[in-house]
Amino acid sequence: MDLHLFINAFVIGLVEGITEFIPVSSTGHMIIIGHCLGFESDKAKSLEIIIQLGPILAAVLLFRNRLFSLIGMHCIHYPVYQRDNGNHLRLWHIILAMSPSVVIGLILQDEIKMLFKPYTVVFALIVGSFMLLLGDYFRIKKSCTVELDDITYRQAFIVGCFQCLAFWPGFSRSGATISGSMLMGISPFSALEFSFILAVPMMIGTTALELYNSISLFSLVDLQIFTVGFVTSFIVAMMIIKLFLGKMKRIYFTPFAIYRFIVAAFVYFLL
Repeated sequence: MDLHLFINAFVIGLVEGITEFIPVSSTGHMIIIGHCLGFESDKAKSLEIIIQLGPILAAVLLFRNRLFSLIGMHCIHYPVYQRDNGNHLRLWHIILAMSPSVVIGLILQDEIKMLFKPYTVVFALIVGSFMLLLGDYFRIKKSCTVELDDITYRQAFIVGCFQCLAFWPGFSRSGATISGSMLMGISPFSALEFSFILAVPMMIGTTALELYNSISLFSLVDLQIFTVGFVTSFIVAMMIIKLFLGKMKRIYFTPFAIYRFIVAAFVYFLL
């Protein structure tokens, strides 16, 4: 394997694994890193699609109990969790939260592709930062106490509408859903959980569509490169999810907003 391609695959996988589930925009970082590395060929595009499967697998493994419960199943020795008052997260919550993005994504598919440029990422990073700051404001000043199993269908749908902002590369899907959740009164920890759970079907659908549209870009010759990127993104994403969930009750999103401002300034002056 070409050492340069090996390094690129590792770096891209590392970036994807770190940024996919934190509110800094994995897509935006992939565009920026790819531009800085000069890795923007068809091979790079196909690699970016494949490595998205790493974080998907990590989320499925870590949230398998909750995901199985949505379809009325449960893992061995793990009962389906349900509140005493009968409330619990249902499949309809996920469907309602996904529906705005599915509709917008299918209708504006070609227009969205035009946004995948470094300069558009700069503006998305800035706007998304203000969204995170607003979410932290509501967390401090307002009552964000709704837990995951108390989310209403209306709240799920509105959070799904916020998620549509993620079509703007650099905005961040997790940032949009987490901020939108807190604006709807959902607790930060539950907002993060809901974002992770919602990410699984969204990412599976998006990746499947990208694979279908880009099937001609793939070659068995690149299998080693894809493997390096996929394994790297999977391991790193697994670590990030565990770390983030463990620290969530003490984490505020303002530091992520500041980081996004710094990245936006860096990209603006560099590119």
